[in-house]
Amino acid sequence: MFQKTFVCLMVLIMALGLVQKPADAASAAINVNADAAILVEASTGKILFEKNADTSLGIASMTKMMTEYLLLEAIKEGKVKWDQKYTVSADISGLSHNTSLSNVPLRNGGQYNVEDLYHAMAIESANAAAIAIGQIIGGTNENFVKMMNDKAKELGMKNYKFVNATGLNNRDYKGPGYDLQIVGGPEDENVMSAKDVATLAYRLINDYPEVLETSSVPTMKFAEGTEDEFKMNNWIKMLDPNSKVYYEGLDGLKTGTTDLAGPCFTGTAERNGNRFISVVMNVKHDPTVDSYTARFNETEKIMNYAFSNFSIKEVLPKNGVLKSNKTIPVDKGKEKSVKIQTNKPLKIVVENGKENQYKPKVVLDKKKLTKDGKLTAPVKKGEEVGYITVDSKEKNDLGYLPNTGKSDTKVSMVTKDAVEKANWFVLSMRAIGGFFGDIWHGITSTIKGWF
Repeated sequence: MFQKTFVCLMVLIMALGLVQKPADAASAAINVNADAAILVEASTGKILFEKNADTSLGIASMTKMMTEYLLLEAIKEGKVKWDQKYTVSADISGLSHNTSLSNVPLRNGGQYNVEDLYHAMAIESANAAAIAIGQIIGGTNENFVKMMNDKAKELGMKNYKFVNATGLNNRDYKGPGYDLQIVGGPEDENVMSAKDVATLAYRLINDYPEVLETSSVPTMKFAEGTEDEFKMNNWIKMLDPNSKVYYEGLDGLKTGTTDLAGPCFTGTAERNGNRFISVVMNVKHDPTVDSYTARFNETEKIMNYAFSNFSIKEVLPKNGVLKSNKTIPVDKGKEKSVKIQTNKPLKIVVENGKENQYKPKVVLDKKKLTKDGKLTAPVKKGEEVGYITVDSKEKNDLGYLPNTGKSDTKVSMVTKDAVEKANWFVLSMRAIGGFFGDIWHGITSTIKGWF
């Protein structure tokens, strides 16, 4: 009897194990050994995975993405030029020769153009070069820090604080032979959340995609052909085909390490037309793996998950039409309706096998319609009348980065043709036809009621 009872109990336990609720797909498929992490699709800002993504943590040299953004913005606006010269002060030169920090040595009184300083910052993660760029843009360290915080707010970030252009601890701004102006306390350091770092990276590569031309360079000579020539090696070892951590398609963006931040990396990679952004902060690792390699191992894990499980799907092409909303009625027009269509492709990020979780829908602009839902003639060709978006049934939808203005998951619906206003004669005939039509409808309804 005991044996039968035991067997029955074991069968019941096994059955319960087979039907238990499955774990969240992202959590089950990926375990990131870091204090915080995030994965984002790079064209829409769609968040695909996150871990402690809203917690403020040290960012170290990932800070330099903000310095890059402000420089590229200043270049675009004509406020700074690539060939503009910068004269190095004794303090900047002193810091640049501190071999305990990432740097390219700069001569006291030496002149360097902005482009060389930019390459030094983006490739070698040169701290003195980053401070120089901040001074070129903002005039002083203090003013540039204000610009950094203002830009962060403008881009929609929530959990951040910038105190310098580099990501160093403020204590590093003072050393043998140099004493640079600091903002904040003597031990302050820049902090951001993983979501904010991803937001910055998203805006950087979408607003200034040329940044990838520099961030993807494995090695380059600083001030080539001059007495200051210096061989720079990119800290992103995933770019090097001869490295054990090489990752196909990865072309940026920025590493970072300080005592506060730990090993960090913001990466981006593209394969087969799909691009993703990942962030790992304060990566944990066992003693057999060095911290620099560990951050790339965790990035590889995230990127493999992204490319294996997600892709961009085109729901509707440019000039596409939704069957349930092909036309809009037009009041007082030569034509009684007008066709509507998308002004660009409608795309969404889809997890493989979950395509049926999404359904497109048209949302018309009520301000442009009459009370009975009509446009009023005249109507212009290409006039925006609303938008089309996608409803998701996905329960674990993580949403999007803030201010992802380039998202293709919401596109405008526009009129296919113009509709001129009908003349008085046509309008009169329609009114008369409508009048007699109403009478005839009333008569037929009455007669039907007799039988």
